[in-house]
Amino acid sequence: MKTHPYAPNSHSTNEAGAGDLTTVELLWLEKRIENRVRFGRAVSEKILDRNRRVLSFSPGSIFAFVRWTSNDFGTVLSRIDILRAVTPGQPYSTVPWITSGGESLLRLSGWPKVERVLQLIDFVEALGIDPADAAPDYWHHVHNRLSVNETPRPYTRSRHQAWLHRRRVMS
Repeated sequence: MKTHPYAPNSHSTNEAGAGDLTTVELLWLEKRIENRVRFGRAVSEKILDRNRRVLSFSPGSIFAFVRWTSNDFGTVLSRIDILRAVTPGQPYSTVPWITSGGESLLRLSGWPKVERVLQLIDFVEALGIDPADAAPDYWHHVHNRLSVNETPRPYTRSRHQAWLHRRRVMS
């Protein structure tokens, strides 16, 4: 039996400080439209109806937003954005379905590139690392390499450790 992605047993959490949150509206219309978050730590979730829900992300958190649309003749849109939720007052890029927007770490379209990014996300997870915790510059690197049809370097545990060390030193 196929499970509906916005099943009624989904939950909603406290939305304190909602004005500082970046919200993502997710939509699912079977075989037509799918907007989903591939990774990220939402701080709240609100079910709007059977096909729509809204996730909210705290400033600084990183998430991947995947959009897919088709019609009677096949897929017409495949896109992935990896964004960092913005801090109020910080510049940001606008992205459909996202309020207010986010700092763009990666933005690619076309199924071959989207599929490759999804594979790289799987690879990061296979290392035991949450992709939301991976070095933001890695997602920039993936964007830049795939944009010119080059192969990105794989994410490694040593690169991740270097990022964690750099983040500790910066804070």
